[in-house]
Amino acid sequence: MLGIIKSIPLAVYFSISRFIGTLKRDDRGLSGVVVAILLILVAVLAILLIWTFLGDWLEELWTNITNQGNSIS
Repeated sequence: MLGIIKSIPLAVYFSISRFIGTLKRDDRGLSGVVVAILLILVAVLAILLIWTFLGDWLEELWTNITNQGNSIS
């Protein structure tokens, strides 16, 4: 019984090291992760770019609306 208990940490270590070794050699998942990160980056940059251009236009539009509102009252 004591021999089995002593061999459990070794078995866990070898199974984890074998799993990590297969992850290092496996390149299939790497490209998917890279593509996902790049897509998120492009989406965030597109939103920031659109917000930059539309922000000025919306501010100008809001100023025109409030000025017209002040002239009515």
